[in-house]
Amino acid sequence: MPVKINRDKCTGCEECLASCPVSAIDMKDGKAFINEYCEACMTCLNVCPEGAIIEFDKEPPEGTDIESYKGVWIFAEQRGGKISSIAYELLGIGRKLADGRGTGLSAVLFGASETEAEELIKWGADKVYLSQDRIFEQFNDEPYSQLLASLIKEHKPETVLAGATPIGRSFIPRVAARLRTGLTADCTSLEIDKETGNLLQIRPAFGGNIMATILCPNNRPQMATVRPRVMKRGQYDEGRKGEIVKAGIEGLLSRTRVLETVKEVSDITVNLQEANIIVSGGRGLGDPKGFSLIQELAELLGGAVGSSRAAVDAGWIPYRHQVGQTGKTVCPTIYFACGISGAVQHLVGMQSSDIIIAINKNPEAPIFNVATYGIVGDLYEIIPLLIKKIKEVRGA
Repeated sequence: MPVKINRDKCTGCEECLASCPVSAIDMKDGKAFINEYCEACMTCLNVCPEGAIIEFDKEPPEGTDIESYKGVWIFAEQRGGKISSIAYELLGIGRKLADGRGTGLSAVLFGASETEAEELIKWGADKVYLSQDRIFEQFNDEPYSQLLASLIKEHKPETVLAGATPIGRSFIPRVAARLRTGLTADCTSLEIDKETGNLLQIRPAFGGNIMATILCPNNRPQMATVRPRVMKRGQYDEGRKGEIVKAGIEGLLSRTRVLETVKEVSDITVNLQEANIIVSGGRGLGDPKGFSLIQELAELLGGAVGSSRAAVDAGWIPYRHQVGQTGKTVCPTIYFACGISGAVQHLVGMQSSDIIIAINKNPEAPIFNVATYGIVGDLYEIIPLLIKKIKEVRGA
């Protein structure tokens, strides 16, 4: 925790409780204590009449040798024994970071086969720590966090990355807490500070109005979760060789057991995160009927329909189509932004697309700053022309 409470000085007056904006202060045995929700805003420091709340020493804990931590690790999650796509995206950025530091790239895989581990090597991992214990076949926070934390303590990687998925968001914070190190969630970009070697963990903050760069200079490992579909996969090499290390610890305990996993059944066919072509509409459509034109173009191209938050908030299209910080993060081959201005909240969710085609009346719209091709004009004139031309080329 960034702050702590001197329990000898605390009188239990509860003055600090109302000062915390995130309810990170609780009472226990008549004394205040800081819980895991603390965000280091430091609002409480000057509230305590007894001066019992103090800031932690920012120097590394005694005995911590930061220089002894080497290498980049990624956690490769699996579902039903098959590696999730986020693992390959993490290998892509992990390879870049590892090469920048002149070190190795390792993957950690629980509950899958050696064949799947070999795939991770072909996608860029130098080493894979694999556990095939049956306890890992179904995801469960406790055994996952116990083994990963144990491996990190033993091998001391400098950087550990995981996906900002339901699995990653569930257990990676537990690992960081066990290791008493920092964790940046939902990163959209990762870089290495060339002067210090620190990991620059970049993510939207304050509702997406700014991009914050977060560092963990005094503790190791540096940990971050990465939003799916914002990083590019690395290069696949069929002949690439690496090392598979069998991992496990004695006395692995879990207070819970997964009895059954029930898959959601839905008639929704939209899967934006897997689509190669996405046609999105925004406030610039001016009317919900405009999405019929968006739908026609998407169907003609064999793509999916997306939208900005403004269109969803206006009730023009269901939330499942929303692209952006509070919607889906996508990385298609082609992304059409029709009538979308390009607010940072939307850009976070689609700017890693291979080709971005923007159509907007306003030549100053921010979307043109990231667009591969930009068309300034009325989308109700341009899109019908596109549809007509595509049909002509196809002989329809």
